[in-house]
Amino acid sequence: MTTFPPRTLRLDALAYGGDYNPDQWSEETWKEDVRLMQQAGVNLVSLPVFSWPLIEKTPGTYEFGWLDRVIDLLWAHGIKIDLATATATPPAWLVRQHPDVLPHNADGTRLEFGSRQAYCPSSLTFREHALRLTEAMANRYGDHPALALWHISNEYGDHVPRCWCPISAEHFRRWLERRYGTIDALNTAWGTSCWGQNYTDYSQIEPPRTSMGPINPTQQLDFERFSSDALLELFQAEIDVLRRVTPDIAVTTNFMSLFKELNYWDFAAAEDLVTDDAYPDPADPYAHVPAALNYGLMRSLKGGQPWLLLEQAPSAVSWRDVNVPKAPGRMRLDSLQAIAHGSDGAMFFQWRQAKFGPEKYHSAMLGHRGENSRSYQETSALGAEIKKLGAIRGTRVTARTAVVVDWDSWWGSAAPDSLPSQRLDWLAQTRAWHGALYALGHTVDVVKAADLTAAYDLIVVPNLYIVDDDQAQSLTTFVENGGHLIVGPFSAVVDPTEKVHTGGAPGPLRNLLGVEVDEWWPVPDGQERTITPLPGADKSTPLTATIWTEWIDPTADADVIARYEGGVLAGRAAIVRNHHGNGAAWYVSAALTDDSLEELLRLVLEEAGLPTRPTSNRRVEIVTRTDGTTDYTFVLNHGTTAATVSVPTGAHDLLAGTDVTEHIEVPSLGAAVLRHPARYDQDLLTVTIPSKNIEV
Repeated sequence: MTTFPPRTLRLDALAYGGDYNPDQWSEETWKEDVRLMQQAGVNLVSLPVFSWPLIEKTPGTYEFGWLDRVIDLLWAHGIKIDLATATATPPAWLVRQHPDVLPHNADGTRLEFGSRQAYCPSSLTFREHALRLTEAMANRYGDHPALALWHISNEYGDHVPRCWCPISAEHFRRWLERRYGTIDALNTAWGTSCWGQNYTDYSQIEPPRTSMGPINPTQQLDFERFSSDALLELFQAEIDVLRRVTPDIAVTTNFMSLFKELNYWDFAAAEDLVTDDAYPDPADPYAHVPAALNYGLMRSLKGGQPWLLLEQAPSAVSWRDVNVPKAPGRMRLDSLQAIAHGSDGAMFFQWRQAKFGPEKYHSAMLGHRGENSRSYQETSALGAEIKKLGAIRGTRVTARTAVVVDWDSWWGSAAPDSLPSQRLDWLAQTRAWHGALYALGHTVDVVKAADLTAAYDLIVVPNLYIVDDDQAQSLTTFVENGGHLIVGPFSAVVDPTEKVHTGGAPGPLRNLLGVEVDEWWPVPDGQERTITPLPGADKSTPLTATIWTEWIDPTADADVIARYEGGVLAGRAAIVRNHHGNGAAWYVSAALTDDSLEELLRLVLEEAGLPTRPTSNRRVEIVTRTDGTTDYTFVLNHGTTAATVSVPTGAHDLLAGTDVTEHIEVPSLGAAVLRHPARYDQDLLTVTIPSKNIEV
């Protein structure tokens, strides 16, 4: 296997710019664009993402002249290129000559050309033509000095994450045969003796199309795995071409934050640089909280390495039911939040607002009014500020807590039928647990259950429905070595083939967690369950659960921290702590409300020796990036009122260009970036928000 030198983004500053679609504009407009880009501080643009039909108008004949002129013009003005392979959407001629390229939905209906991503991921015809274009692009531009990064396809899985066509069916069968070997092994794994679903040959297996009733859950889970792998295989095929032709140039594909359809752990392992498209909803005053979780995933996918925010909206998007613009200051704050969480830049979709097509109402850096547009005024101002933060490039985010994200458990616990309840949503639970840590002042990384390290004091597992032996051993070793672990409900229920663990949940985590689950007791819609107050808490304030509870039996050595009040489960254990080795593992058998989760995680953090805010707060965010000698502390005020923040000794605000002593006031939607000597103690910064003191 060929070994290539390390590859990274070829840019000596924080990246700033966005998607550029010059094929929608005249060459005179290009000249105006580069002038305004320079004025706005743009140093990187992504192109030509959707230009395959203009590059290859007839099969095998490439027209690169217009693209040559654009790239040369940009480079002449000091702007580098995130160069797309242009394979995100096939041209009409390819689809009409080879209609088998088009994907099918679960009903067996072939989807028509007319949007984007009009291809089946398993189509060898599509792959052949896409790879031919990729190689032509690599040969043409691989040595161009403007080339900073390869951008393969675009947002894999956005419109076609799954395909049920005959070609996909054949690919699925090959995937299954590689996974299981014999048909008898597949029958055992899928439990096909249930409902008479036994197979005698792989040719009898189809994707889980629309059927007359519940479909085998293991078949559905394997189809999720296969579908993610099919797109990964397509991605890897383009990577292989680029590695062969341009081995020194980094490659990426733009992710879509915490996206169910693709296992990003696998995709990140294949590429050089993690990039993300992030679109928090301006109508949601707390959209920055799940955004912090998304960014925690992005920086964690490659072990804490810096990543890049490749797309965001300068203001309104065009695809929500109600597309609310970003208030003045929000775009700046959103951009700084991503940089705070490890992004080495801030990019946008797109540079110039379109005059036609589905995205003509999507905001851009340069709006319909040109230089007079609010978006251009604000993005130009941000471009100047980004230059002040150049020293941050390459530094890493500090975090002592992490949340487990596992795609198998997400897919398995989201089966459309046959579960105890359809209300226990994996993403909602993960966001809730992360949100509680955020409210208590913690920056949170994301980890795999089977790849834990001693870098964290606390790891939270909102749900790990599927657990194998390697994951169980990793979690156990983490606790034995002194870590603190807390696991949420409906975890360790089944193995990777969807079989309930012998003896029931939590299977191989039984000894670690000190509990056995007897029955699941989901809560009917509109009802709540109460749980006794936590030790040291206000005895008049019980915890509240909705959606889900469980009948559990703790082992003799486990400590019952809280019990259910009222109803059939009255007096039974609800929350259990089990000391194991040098650490402790907690099990929470209920889906707690946000306030209750905050109270519980406050107790767990304190027992882990970690600080917490005396009063929870989801508006003021403090995140630190460091190079080990110098810290860069971001203070981000997402709230509607000003906040006063104490500052570390020797602090200098990079944005304001001034030294700061004792305190700094950060206005609503404001930010400060404090450079100061690295802090190795655990002292907290104090934040004052009208009449409330909050430790951060």
